[in-house]
Amino acid sequence: MFQIRFHGRGGQGVVTAAEMLSIAAFNEGKHAQAFPSFGSERMGAPVISYCRIDDKEIRLREPIAAPDAIIIQDPTLLRAGNIFEGLKPEGFLVLNSSRSFAELGIASLTEKMNPRHLALVAATELAMKYVGRPMPNAVLLGGFVAVTGVIKLESVEGAIREKFPGSVGDANIAAARAAYEIIVGRS
Repeated sequence: MFQIRFHGRGGQGVVTAAEMLSIAAFNEGKHAQAFPSFGSERMGAPVISYCRIDDKEIRLREPIAAPDAIIIQDPTLLRAGNIFEGLKPEGFLVLNSSRSFAELGIASLTEKMNPRHLALVAATELAMKYVGRPMPNAVLLGGFVAVTGVIKLESVEGAIREKFPGSVGDANIAAARAAYEIIVGRS
């Protein structure tokens, strides 16, 4: 089972990102589940969402304490407690930032990780360029696919299109593709 924990703020599409990833997995014939965990339900409040993907039925229903991957949609959350708690030693990290890990103050953590499992994506900037709104969720899914290979990019594109038909979906797909190409192109 592959488990992903999303961290962001209300209004950034944290819950939607987990849902789209689970739809993408389901469309590949896998079992998947996505569910949120809210604190106070207001715009800008910290939000955690979870996604599990497996080849067999998933019976777990509790929050993910030991994720295989963490996707951070808002880098300001790096100062809001230990959001890396439980990340497996060979885990993956996808982070929305144009700054380096050292500039973000987390180099001591990332230096212990496999560099091929790390992805910095300027997701908000890419979302503004392609979508016209600061919604990093679909962009980060493109980065997640590129760094993990757990799901195919085409499946994520299909899930985005299912969630956002028309021009909004097309714009989000273009943004996700751009993130994917940036990550794949760095290796």
